[in-house]
Amino acid sequence: MASQRSKSCGSCVSRRLTESSVAIITISRMFGSGGSEVAQLVADRLGWTLLDNAVVDAVAERIGATPAEVASREERLPSMVERLASAMALSSQEWISPMTDAKLPPSDERLVEVTKRVVEEAVARGPVVVVGRGAQSQLAARSDALHVFCYAQRAALIARTAEREKVSREEAAKLVDETNKHREEWVRKHWSRSWRAHENYHIALDTEWFGIRPAAELVVQVARQRFTATGRGS
Repeated sequence: MASQRSKSCGSCVSRRLTESSVAIITISRMFGSGGSEVAQLVADRLGWTLLDNAVVDAVAERIGATPAEVASREERLPSMVERLASAMALSSQEWISPMTDAKLPPSDERLVEVTKRVVEEAVARGPVVVVGRGAQSQLAARSDALHVFCYAQRAALIARTAEREKVSREEAAKLVDETNKHREEWVRKHWSRSWRAHENYHIALDTEWFGIRPAAELVVQVARQRFTATGRGS
């Protein structure tokens, strides 16, 4: 179901949004909710730039990694081995074993820093739909952003993931649980915020109940209403 902030807070947010000169929509999503599909439809309907996989490509280019390396680390806390390797890389050279002479993966802090810059640059260029990457936390203080959270019941997340990834329900369940846990931990670690808390969003959408296209249409309608004064919503 769609949920919005309290009436008094909502009217305040509405006023600030329509006074802004830049339009931003962030879409956070539970894995398996179809949130990325919602974002694509919203961006297409509004004619705005979509910042999803493009973030991965841009970050990878800037830190000298492959998109696959960035994607595998994104919104995921490092393993014990990765944390140990990172710590050893910062220590004296004489303590580094031959195994760590190879190129180490970028640290979480480096990924977050570069991702912030990529998002900020995209936002500065004008209306944009940003998917995940902690954007709802990074842009929380901005008055020109509409924050959306896409979720669904666990059974629906598993079913969608099993169909999309062509895996068993057991594998899908593991993927859903681990990915959503990592996303929640990532936001808590780097932004000190609750990823699932509805008070951090203007709209929370149950994509199983609404359906992907109706959910996207609702976001488009709200965006057009809120951003009418900017002329960005057409």
